[in-house]
Amino acid sequence: MKAMILAAGLGTRLLPHTRHTPKPLFTLNRRPMLALIIERLQRAGCTAIIINTHHLHEQIEAFADELDLSIPVTLRHEPEILGTGGGIRNTADLWSDAPLLVINADIVSDIDFARVYRFHLDHGCPVTMVMHDYPKFNMVSVDPNDMITDFHCDPKAGAGLRTLAFTGIHVVEHRILDFLPPEGPAHIIDAYAKMIAAGEQIKAMIVDHQYWRDIGTPESYTAAAIDHMAPVAFENASGRQPEEPIQIEALKGDGSDRRWYRLTCGNERLVMVDHAIRYQPDGQAEVDAFIDIGRHLRAKGVAVPRLYLDDRFAGLVFLEDLGALHLQEAVNRRSASVLKRHYRQAIKQWVQMATAGGEDFNVRWTFQSTHYDRELILQRECRYFVEAFLAGYLGRSDRYTDLAPEFEQLAEATIDYGYQGFMHRDFQSRNIMVKGKELFFIDFQGGRLGPVQYDLASLLIDPYVQLPTGIRNELYAQAVQMFCRKKRIDIDRFKKGYDGCVLTRNLQILGAFGYLTRVKEKRYFEAYIPAALRTLQRNLNNQNGIPLPKLTATVNEIAGSIGLNKG
Repeated sequence: MKAMILAAGLGTRLLPHTRHTPKPLFTLNRRPMLALIIERLQRAGCTAIIINTHHLHEQIEAFADELDLSIPVTLRHEPEILGTGGGIRNTADLWSDAPLLVINADIVSDIDFARVYRFHLDHGCPVTMVMHDYPKFNMVSVDPNDMITDFHCDPKAGAGLRTLAFTGIHVVEHRILDFLPPEGPAHIIDAYAKMIAAGEQIKAMIVDHQYWRDIGTPESYTAAAIDHMAPVAFENASGRQPEEPIQIEALKGDGSDRRWYRLTCGNERLVMVDHAIRYQPDGQAEVDAFIDIGRHLRAKGVAVPRLYLDDRFAGLVFLEDLGALHLQEAVNRRSASVLKRHYRQAIKQWVQMATAGGEDFNVRWTFQSTHYDRELILQRECRYFVEAFLAGYLGRSDRYTDLAPEFEQLAEATIDYGYQGFMHRDFQSRNIMVKGKELFFIDFQGGRLGPVQYDLASLLIDPYVQLPTGIRNELYAQAVQMFCRKKRIDIDRFKKGYDGCVLTRNLQILGAFGYLTRVKEKRYFEAYIPAALRTLQRNLNNQNGIPLPKLTATVNEIAGSIGLNKG
C-alpha cells in the first residue's frame, strides 16, 4: 500500500496562524498532525508515503528530514499549488504499480486505513471515497448500492438517495489520470464528476461511529486538540485511562482574553485554560510563561495547581481543579477572626512565593518583561492610570507629561526601597483559591522579578475585599515579621518600598478597571472603581515620604466630583 498525504494547502481559514506554521505541522498534544498521520500509515502496513508541499514547504521538508522511518517518504514540491487532482497527477510516477491511498493532512480521524485499502481492493471501481454522516458537510449523494451519484446535491434529495460527507480519505487507480487535465491546477471532484458522467463508478465506503474532525478553522482545530488531549490529561492526573465520557463546561472568565473550562469524567475533574493558538512562532508567549512559571513555583513548594498536560502551540493547559471558591468569597460577610485567619495563611504562603520563588528563577520564562523596573512603573502603572482611567474612563484632559515628574519620583523610590524576589504581579483575592483548608495561587503567568512588597501591597489594598484599616495594618505587621524569619531586612526601608508599591499598584488597578470597563465592556469591574479610588486618595493624603502634590490634588478633585469625600 502506498499513500499520499495532501500537505500543500494554504490554510487561509486558519490565518493568521498559518502565516508562520503550515497546517500539517499544527500540533495535537505537542505532536505535529503530519507525524500522527504517518505513524498511523505505518501501523496500517503502508510501504511508501508521498507528501506534496507548497505553502511554507521548507518547514515540512525540515520536519521530514528529522523522521526516522522504516519506509521511504518522498516529498514533491509544487511551486504553483495544484489542488488535489493536480497533486495526484504530479506524483503519478511514484504510484504506477498499485492503487494510491490519499489523505488530507488537515483531518483527525480514527478511520482504519488498512481497512479502507482492503475495501477498495475488493470491488472493481477505480475510486473509493470514504463517506460518513456529518450534517455540516453532507453534500454528496449516494445511491442504495453505495455508489456516488452527485457532489453538490440537495441534502433533502429523495428517491432512495443518502446525502453524506466526504472524509478526505480516498483510494484511486491510475485510470483517474484520464479525467484530469495534463497540466496545471485541478480539482479532484471535477475529475470524479467527469468519471461518473462517462459511466465509471465511484464506490462509497460508508463508516459509522468513527471519530472525525477537520482542523480547517481555529475553532475546529482547538476542538480536535481538546478531544486528543483531554483523555491523556485525565490519565496523567488519576493514573488510569478514563472510562466515561468527558464533559466540558465553560467557566466565567477573568480580565484577560483567555477562556476557562471545567472538564468532568465520572468523579474526576480538571480545569483547562485556553490561551488560543500560538500567534507568533518565536519568543515567549503567555502560555509559555504560564507553564514555565507554574512548574517552577510548584517545584519551589509554592501553593499553585498541578499542571497535568499542555500544548504550547495549541495554547491549552490542563491543570488541577481547585474548585470555585475565591478568597474574596470565602471572607465575604465572615467574622474578623475568619478573615484574619485566611489572610495570615495567604501571607505565609506569599513569603514562600516571594523568597523561594525568586531562587533559580529564569527571566527567560517571563512574558512581556523580565523585571518590575522603573520603566515598567512609568508606562504600565502611571501612564496606564492617566490614559486608561483619567482620560479613557473619566474623559478628563489630564496629560501624562503634567504628572511625569511626580511619577518619576514615585518610580525611583519604589525601586530603590524594594527587596528583590519573585513578584506574582496580580496577587489579589480573586487569584487565591480556597480548597478545603488550603489556599492556592493562580494566574501567575505575569510573574517576574521585582520588589516583593508589591504583592503584599496588592493583597492588602485589594478593592474586591476592602480590608478595614485596623486589620490591614495588623496584617502588614504580621507579614513583616514572617518575612524577617526568611530574610534579613531593614524594616524602615521595607515600609518605604511598600508605601511606593501601594501607590503604583493602586494606579495600575484603576487603569485596568477603566480599560476593562470601557474597552473590553466587562462592566463587572466598574463596581470596584470607587473603592480603588478611595484607597488611592487615602494613601496619597496620608503618606509623607514622596511629595506628589499634583497627583494628590487630581485624585482629591475626582473623589470630590463623584461624592467620595462625603463618606
